[in-house]
Amino acid sequence: MDDAIHDDVEAALRKVRDPEADLSVFEAGLIENIHTTDGTVVIEVDLHDFPPQEAESVTATLVEAASAVEGVERAHVERVPDTPDTDGRAAGIATADRVIAVASAKGGVGKSTVATGLARALAADGEAVGLFDADIHGPNVPELLEVSGPVHSDDEGNPIPVETRGIEVMSVGLMSDSAPLAWRGAMAHDALSELFEDTRWRDPDTVVIDLPPGTGDIALTTLQSVPIDGVVFVTTPFHAAVSDTHRSLQLFEENDVPVLGIVSNMGEFVCDECGEPHELFGEGDPIAALNRPVLSELPFTEAMQTFPTASDDHLPSSLRALADAVRRRYDEIWSVDVPSNALDIRGLSAEDRYDAVETHVANGESGTTMQVVSDRDPAPLRSYLIDLVDDIDSLERFAVKQQNPETWLVRTVRP
Repeated sequence: MDDAIHDDVEAALRKVRDPEADLSVFEAGLIENIHTTDGTVVIEVDLHDFPPQEAESVTATLVEAASAVEGVERAHVERVPDTPDTDGRAAGIATADRVIAVASAKGGVGKSTVATGLARALAADGEAVGLFDADIHGPNVPELLEVSGPVHSDDEGNPIPVETRGIEVMSVGLMSDSAPLAWRGAMAHDALSELFEDTRWRDPDTVVIDLPPGTGDIALTTLQSVPIDGVVFVTTPFHAAVSDTHRSLQLFEENDVPVLGIVSNMGEFVCDECGEPHELFGEGDPIAALNRPVLSELPFTEAMQTFPTASDDHLPSSLRALADAVRRRYDEIWSVDVPSNALDIRGLSAEDRYDAVETHVANGESGTTMQVVSDRDPAPLRSYLIDLVDDIDSLERFAVKQQNPETWLVRTVRP
């Protein structure tokens, strides 16, 4: 019976068109899977490229088409996650605990120095660290670490990172001569994506990515193709640099990348003559206007210029403090306190998710609080519960809180 319904549902859905591509939803690659069990149909779809209003329209059309099939009692659409997780990472970093990007709105603020310093400090604390230089037009990491090629490859031709001071390093600067890199557009996009995907990292705990400054094509490429768990922004406490940083922060947040915080760099120096600190950019604190945690305030000192090649024992304490602050902030964002009485449906297939919710409702007492933890947008869950109890008024209280970029907590009253 389910096989027959499945075939009929698929036939009905093939008549639904992608409004943008003018193809069937199957030809456009929107349908990921269809599950049919005891009259319930769950359609898994990929709609992350659609604006919200169009996504809702396609969802409604799919539900309507499936519901019209004889034998279908309930139909629901489940959207596949639109943020990459560890399973979608390039092979070499599939087991990396975290991928941290270091970004800046402008060049010349010390971004690469901070990225290198963060990697050095994490490695000095015993972590296995990878450092990926994504600044394809100005790859400074090899020079900072005084490391050079050649880059060797494995049996399949994939590049193997160069190791130095406990860090695995990959950069286009390790594979080119001293000629300027004038790649543009698609060429730079393809080169960066291919290098990151093909690099064979050796099971790192953390991969630090040194992004190019600004919000150009390379930064966007990285955001869209690399699963970044958090970004650290570097700026000087100069009003123009801070203003540009505010705009760049918005780009990352629009792409669901958590902002771990700000590094205020080169704000002061200590005079050799008087021994007193002096502000390089005048008094005041324009960074406070960003309303983001300040992870570190790094001075303009000789130690910050020479640390890349120093021994672990001579790393500036400010860099070790930065590494600690990044770890704390990461844990603060990504740790989830799951209530003991909540139903946790993270990691379940679409079909199993709905089965688990139905069982949870059936086994509970009507009128009590019901909590569900999900790793996908739980909006379809409300319509499913309404269909389940056939009473829209019983779900007036349906609160959703996004705990982090990949976890939602739903609170409602059990019907």
